[in-house]
Amino acid sequence: MAAPPKVGFVSLGCPKALVDSEGILTRLRAEGYAISPSYDGADLVVVNTCGFIESAVQESLDAIGEALAENGRVIVTGCLGAKGELVRQAHPEVLAVTGPHALEEVMTAVHEHLPRPHDPFTDLVPPQGIKLTPRHYAYLKIAEGCNHRCTFCIIPSLRGDLVSRPIGEVMREAENLVEAGVKELLVISQDTSAYGVDLKYRTGFWGGRPVRTRMSDLAVALGELAGKDAASGVWVRLHYVYPYPHVDEVIPLMAEGKILPYIDVPFQHASRRILKLMKRPASGEDNLERIRAWRKICPDITIRSTFIAGFPGETEDEFRELLEFLEEAELDRVGCFAYSPVDGAKANELPGALPGEAREERRARLMQLQEKISARRLTRKVGKILEVLVDEVKPEGTVARSAADAPEIDGVVHIEGADQLAPGDRAQVKVFRSDTHDLFARPVAPRRLAA
Repeated sequence: MAAPPKVGFVSLGCPKALVDSEGILTRLRAEGYAISPSYDGADLVVVNTCGFIESAVQESLDAIGEALAENGRVIVTGCLGAKGELVRQAHPEVLAVTGPHALEEVMTAVHEHLPRPHDPFTDLVPPQGIKLTPRHYAYLKIAEGCNHRCTFCIIPSLRGDLVSRPIGEVMREAENLVEAGVKELLVISQDTSAYGVDLKYRTGFWGGRPVRTRMSDLAVALGELAGKDAASGVWVRLHYVYPYPHVDEVIPLMAEGKILPYIDVPFQHASRRILKLMKRPASGEDNLERIRAWRKICPDITIRSTFIAGFPGETEDEFRELLEFLEEAELDRVGCFAYSPVDGAKANELPGALPGEAREERRARLMQLQEKISARRLTRKVGKILEVLVDEVKPEGTVARSAADAPEIDGVVHIEGADQLAPGDRAQVKVFRSDTHDLFARPVAPRRLAA
């Protein structure tokens, strides 16, 4: 039998783009294509790009150039693909360009330039599909697109308005992932708190019973799924949650241990005027009240957020207001971007644009303050016993994460003397030291989960 045609794959960008990549890879394998780990072994290469900020655009263009230099046959998809003219101007020799979340268009291009093999024995993929994450955690994308029109963001122009997946479909995917051995589900979308708005919170079905297509109902259902196997359990982590009042409904679930006491809420700023210019909800005062209320209900909650420094028109006093907010809020995990005048963002039309050096200087000041806050909060965990999920076991040590640590973006827990553990295992550890971002611990009562 002839060897199947091979496709190389480069995946860039956020977890939502990663899920798109997994969908394309799953379809490729289902149709009998092999996935090549290198350029020289591939018959063509698909590059899934990011186009959110200037640095991401450049990284994507560089990746396309590298794939062309190393292989020569390249199909481009993803957010940068929505700007087809920009891609073709930089790299006119690409075979095809499609936008984000464009599975059918990508497959049409693949079929045109690398015909599908006709061997039914290769049309077999696992129910959970092909995943690019380690076996023990997976991203669960519940919606595509966004209804908001934040002035610094071009995602709606790249990915369109909100389109929520039916809740029954989401829960079936979650079940398949858990049955395949996934120990942590990371719920993602452009706006997780808006899940179901476009469907008017339509009632779907899971396990023979009705469930509304709504974030809080989904969290309840995932909590039930996660708790079905009491011996192992499954972590459920919420990302990209807009700060809206109904978000308060999921905090009791965290306090009850149904889902992880972790919430990723992009506040973006604290100044009421800047938030209005950004077209973001709430204000610093409103968000401080909400944070206090969340911590009262669930004292162990970990709050992650992202902010933009140097937004057009931001005064020094408004930036200091943001710093004061951080001091008072004492958020556990924070990311900050210097404002990037990405092409097409409405904020670029605002007066008072700051020079790049000033934007970067404010970003650095914010992160310097947050490092002190992070170190202070992590110090409180020294001496405590935590449950962790093991990510890596290397000669130099074992790396794990606690409920407070999402993969890739947060800190980790370094474990000494845990050679008997394996990725995907859970263990009880006692923290003996902390630094700015990470914890250091030793096993207390490690236990292996069924693979």
